[in-house]
Amino acid sequence: MSHIIHRALRTVPLKAVSAQGITITDEHGKTYLDGSGGAAVSCLGHGHPEVLATLHAQIDKLAYAHTSFFTSEVSEALADNLVAHAPAGMDRVYFVSGGSEAIEAALKLARQYFVEIGQPERTLFVARRQSYHGNTLGALAVGGNEWRRRQFAPLLMDVGRVAPCYEYRDRRADESQDDYTKRLLAEIETTFQQLGPERIIGFVAETVVGATAGALEPTPGYFKGVRALCDRYGILLIADEVMCGMGRTGTLHAVEQEGIVPDLMTIAKGLGGGYQPIGAVLATSKVVDPISQGSGLFQHGHTYIGHPTAAAAALAVQQVIQRDGLLPQVLSRGAYLRAALNDRLGTHAQVGDIRGRGLFMGVELVRDRADKTPFDPALKLHSHIKAQAMRNGLLVYPMGGTIDGQTGDHVLIAPPFIATEDDLDQIVDRLANAIDTALLSIKEPA
Repeated sequence: MSHIIHRALRTVPLKAVSAQGITITDEHGKTYLDGSGGAAVSCLGHGHPEVLATLHAQIDKLAYAHTSFFTSEVSEALADNLVAHAPAGMDRVYFVSGGSEAIEAALKLARQYFVEIGQPERTLFVARRQSYHGNTLGALAVGGNEWRRRQFAPLLMDVGRVAPCYEYRDRRADESQDDYTKRLLAEIETTFQQLGPERIIGFVAETVVGATAGALEPTPGYFKGVRALCDRYGILLIADEVMCGMGRTGTLHAVEQEGIVPDLMTIAKGLGGGYQPIGAVLATSKVVDPISQGSGLFQHGHTYIGHPTAAAAALAVQQVIQRDGLLPQVLSRGAYLRAALNDRLGTHAQVGDIRGRGLFMGVELVRDRADKTPFDPALKLHSHIKAQAMRNGLLVYPMGGTIDGQTGDHVLIAPPFIATEDDLDQIVDRLANAIDTALLSIKEPA
């Protein structure tokens, strides 16, 4: 019996007892290739000696100091490092303990900005369907993951909703990619106008959509168009890079590949690589200066923000990534992973789409490849794939509800940046086997 409220209350998960590199070992001595980095977290893998040494040294020096009294040398150094590598103009950092907290802080910072500049009538956010921004109430509200939102919907604030950038399913056969992008942008502008742009605080979007829809990339020009619309109507652009950021797509921030600078950007997972809980909001002076020059107080805060031990871990992770040239490696290994997936699954009868960037890839499963018909959600294909992958000694991140919160299945793959080509071959081989075995085990209703 476990006294922990586990994610699934009827079972107790296996105990992880050790981890090294890209493998985790359970209580029975079985090892698993960490093909998803947990939830796209473990960018350096497990047990990195330099990160562990940094943690030990920081604990000996200063484990904790509350930020209402002190800042710390290491949190200041981490902020300096992040600003030095951030998109131009993003020069302020607010530390938190994870992705959901980062979103909450960004939403409140955006709202306070408008209050401070004399526009308190701005109270609304606009976001996309089939998105995910975290599990706290504000984050759930802006998120478009219907399965996670459903039972808590009465508690959530109203949010304007627009279509995701989901080219595989939503681009019409008679529509060019450019026309599809223009249609999405037109919908966003229409939504702004219908809600009243003078009432809107910000547009919130994952640069590359993560767990909810499986590594959905934006079409070329989409985010430049979003940036232009936000500028036209005085609306803040909030980029959620909790999962897709910090090198996961091959550049430190995925927005770099879009040629834009958001007003606020949330980061977490790959920031600290799982060595300590940490997240952050990167902000422009445009947003922060009116608060600094106005009330002088961001009306927000948590007990563990700016935690020295977490900051030390994150700084060590970022320094290793920079020193070891791991961002170019993510691009090259990502190209290798895509090729391996296409080689093994590209013509598979039940694989509809292989997508993503860098070491952030998604595989969408379909019952019929020609017409993209999804599997019956009652089959829970994604759960069968996850279970079989674990039997194969592989950890991946399958999800259901890919299309609309109910139908559709995909698998997210996000291995550590240190994965070798041999590691990636093994991940693809074990995943392909898991997919085939899971498909054999399910039977659709007549």
